[in-house]
Amino acid sequence: MAVRIRLKRMGAKKRPFYRLVVADSRAARDGRFIDQLGWYNPIAEPAEFSVDEEKALEWLRKGAQPSDTARDLLRKAGVWEKFKPAQ
Repeated sequence: MAVRIRLKRMGAKKRPFYRLVVADSRAARDGRFIDQLGWYNPIAEPAEFSVDEEKALEWLRKGAQPSDTARDLLRKAGVWEKFKPAQ
């Protein structure tokens, strides 16, 4: 099973709000997920986000592959730098 860290879209029409989740790569974008790692609000000025570092590092060590946008959020949160030297 290929596991991805990606965004799940929520919120109203034209008011997106995203959750950072761990999901099977075959699952639908807004479908079933395994674990929730945080959230991202692009509407706020500046954009707001929160990431649970411990959970994110645990899933990265287990082999979960982040999407491009998820990787950018992990970089901004400082999680990606903590994970990269460990490899």
